[in-house]
Amino acid sequence: MANQQPTTGNPRVDIEYRRRKNAEEMRYQVITFSLMIFLTLMAFAAVGFGDFSSWFIAPFIILLAVVQVIFQLYYFMHMSHKGHEAVQLFLYSGVLVAAVTILAFTTIIWW
Repeated sequence: MANQQPTTGNPRVDIEYRRRKNAEEMRYQVITFSLMIFLTLMAFAAVGFGDFSSWFIAPFIILLAVVQVIFQLYYFMHMSHKGHEAVQLFLYSGVLVAAVTILAFTTIIWW
């Protein structure tokens, strides 16, 4: 239902359509995987070089981790496909609740 392909009645056309879509999906996954490896290497390089302050390294690594989570959700867990709107709603609601909770506890502790 969510990812239905057009049915032409011609099995050869339908197979070609699926092959083309699968090749496109695989290309996205390989590109995303390569970017995630690059981001991991950047995190290791930031820690490996002793020139950076810990005030820079910690937020930088957290930012890279957030980008990798987004890549994993959208490309490896197929959240970019149609039919995942309810799952996205619950996921984003959970992220919002977690962020508000962290913000609340941080302000309670610091002030």
